[in-house]
Amino acid sequence: MTEAAVCPLPHERDHPLLPPIGFAEAVSRGPVKMRWLNGVEAWIVASYAGARQVLADPRFVTRKGGHPEMRTDEGEAVVDADQPGNINGIDGEAHMRLRRPLSRGFMVKRMNELRPRIQQIVDEHLDVMEAKGAPADLVTSLCLPLPSLVIAELLGVPPEHQELFQAAAREMFGKNGSKDEYTAQATRLGEVLAPIVAEKRAAGTNDDMIGLMANDTDFSMEELIFLCIGLLVAGHETTANFLGMFTLHLFEKPDQREILRRDPSRADVVVEELLRYTVGQLGGAGLTRRATEDVEVDGVLIKAGDWVSVSLYANLDEELCPRAGELDLDREVVSHVGFGFGPHQCLGANLARVELQIGLRSLFTRFPNLRPVTPVTEMHYRTDMITYGAAEIPVEW
Repeated sequence: MTEAAVCPLPHERDHPLLPPIGFAEAVSRGPVKMRWLNGVEAWIVASYAGARQVLADPRFVTRKGGHPEMRTDEGEAVVDADQPGNINGIDGEAHMRLRRPLSRGFMVKRMNELRPRIQQIVDEHLDVMEAKGAPADLVTSLCLPLPSLVIAELLGVPPEHQELFQAAAREMFGKNGSKDEYTAQATRLGEVLAPIVAEKRAAGTNDDMIGLMANDTDFSMEELIFLCIGLLVAGHETTANFLGMFTLHLFEKPDQREILRRDPSRADVVVEELLRYTVGQLGGAGLTRRATEDVEVDGVLIKAGDWVSVSLYANLDEELCPRAGELDLDREVVSHVGFGFGPHQCLGANLARVELQIGLRSLFTRFPNLRPVTPVTEMHYRTDMITYGAAEIPVEW
């Protein structure tokens, strides 16, 4: 077993839709130790087998430190690991106590019941975009408002707070932000959510997620508020980025776009392949854990206390599927790790899938000649966020 030398985590990209320069080469021979800009060092695991091993092994925990990029230059964690309701910062039975009740609200049956309403939201926003005329910014016209409105309705939060959710997400998902900035945003959201939670608890209703959590669980008020904050912020940020990045990949690969246009009914299969490929091509660091004891991964000894970051570049591993580095919308669904794996696998994966299927299918059915106004390589991207994506997507049709 060997230990790789520490090298800087690559950030610069020569194409916005491809991994950072040098990343693929660096991880090609197994786990490699890399250093973030704030000085935190972590093993990067980028193989499919290694990713599943780390994400499923209870010896790799989320609790001890949070995401490396969400730490100050002094090493302080932006999010307190002991914060009640911090579902992504705890493991074992404590984690499952919070997750089990929430999982009921994201079951496939419930998500399918939401399809007509999600379709209505998509159609309404595309109506507005068409009425205003080209050029339009796809990010503000559809990608951001769709998941914001859906998660708010699912939770039972009035839609007039949508802009607040988006602003809070920009701050709370920022790289190397301060603990004070994070706390300030959480406080603002908490002030909005507290009376909503209290009202639903007093009424005893459980016809939305907040009502379900407030009345069918033993969660404290503080846990309820921070669970809602986490669902609101994370529930729209990642899906919005996925929808935008999917569209950009289809712009760059017109042969693949034609497959979707030829048979929109296969949107479910298309979305899975786009998830696998798009998330894989982001490269870089990903889902972070910390070792509680010495563990061997892909021939490398990871020692107790070491950071381990599972790169979703693992989706491009030939072990997962043939020609994994290619986008093939005719490919049948494979078990990718685009939503993670193991006990912390994305809670809202079923919701995201439905939103992406309806959003993508409707967009290219409604606007079959949709095209970018400026080259994909000249658009602006959100490099200051944990969740990389397009800041704007100017389009015409």
